Amino acid sequence: MQAKDSNPPDGGYGWVVVVSAFMVMGLTVAVLKTFGLFFVEIQQHFDELASTTSWITSVTIAIFHLGAPLASSLCVQYTHRTVVITGGLLAFSGMALGFFGLNMVWMYATTGFLQGLGISFSWTPAISIVSHYFSKKRALANAIASAGECAFAFMFGPFFQWLISQYGWEGSLLIIGGIQLNICICGVLMRPLANSCLLEASHCETETPPGNGASRRDKEDKPPITHKTFNWMLVRQTEFVLYAIFGILAAMSFFVPPLFLVPLSYSLGIDESWTASLLSILAMVDFGGRLLCGWYANLHITKTIHLLAMTITLISTSLMLLPLANNYLSLAIFTGFYGFFFGTTVAIHITVLADVVGMPEFDSALGLFMLIRSTGGFVGPPLAGLIVDMAGDYRAGFYMAGATLVLSAGFLIVLDQLQQRKERGSKIRTKPEKSTLPYPSVHILKHQ
Repeated sequence: MQAKDSNPPDGGYGWVVVVSAFMVMGLTVAVLKTFGLFFVEIQQHFDELASTTSWITSVTIAIFHLGAPLASSLCVQYTHRTVVITGGLLAFSGMALGFFGLNMVWMYATTGFLQGLGISFSWTPAISIVSHYFSKKRALANAIASAGECAFAFMFGPFFQWLISQYGWEGSLLIIGGIQLNICICGVLMRPLANSCLLEASHCETETPPGNGASRRDKEDKPPITHKTFNWMLVRQTEFVLYAIFGILAAMSFFVPPLFLVPLSYSLGIDESWTASLLSILAMVDFGGRLLCGWYANLHITKTIHLLAMTITLISTSLMLLPLANNYLSLAIFTGFYGFFFGTTVAIHITVLADVVGMPEFDSALGLFMLIRSTGGFVGPPLAGLIVDMAGDYRAGFYMAGATLVLSAGFLIVLDQLQQRKERGSKIRTKPEKSTLPYPSVHILKHQ
């Protein structure tokens, strides 16, 4: 396998990679987002509490995040393409085995663990290779790729509802697993760049035509290409730590609303067919929010971290207002606001991570960020489920999610202030050096 040009092309075949990543996002995260349609079915089938049933989603989210460092390391050895294909096979296995529905532990192991690992092995390399293919248009490319989960979630809402009505939740899981096998085809299309597959000199050497002496001399003069498999020292960087804490708090909140939106609508007496349309509305406005925010971020008018802080604040406001809904129309309106601002956030949060650590450390940072963020995804849904059980009202879960997001925005503000302080300090240190530059030129002119 030959590695391609190491410079980000910012287009060309990169758009094929973006489309492939678009499909991967839809076949992984969109399935996770619409899994709330199975929540009540599984809860009633096993006669379990909401907190117990929510552990299925919690395990999936946790493994999705915990598997990211492993996925990043495997990309170093076997390329992004191979890892995505493996992820597709794991995702299929998780859903296919979940079809048997033996007990709750079985569901944790299949639709929880295996599905989560499959999502991690598919999502992490897909979003990583897009960032390597683009530089100037990175925000837009990431927004388009991430929008795949919205486009698919829009279709999956009514489709999954129909599958459940026709084949039951068990048969639906088997069919969905078969659909997820298309992840493998997307993986095949992800042709590696020299700097993204990270197979170092062995791949780069295949680019040198035999008999080309100049190329050989250049290769001998250049130091060997090296890349750290995983840079754990990022945890010593204050900026990364602050952003990781933001990620933990955000993950505690992001997966709660899709999980409890369907049960909340049922508690308001809304018909099942109308409930499925809520997930479609959520996906549609989410899609619009991602593309609009990606386009705006690509203009470089507003600093991306400022844009992220604003969108997080707007999401938390939407979540605080959503429980005020008492009928389908009001619930649909508040769901629309939440979905739109959620889309704007997801469109740029990976771009902000690249800005914080820089592209040389991006692969390690992405894996480590997902690993640390997993604690939030693991704790969030069960904590919200416990609060719902204690309050006896699904609205309590939305209040919890909104309050947590407000707290996460505070860490973004602190991070931004730290970055600005360092930038000001850097400018002050470089001023004396710049002021001395003209004097040698003046001295020369006088002697002339």
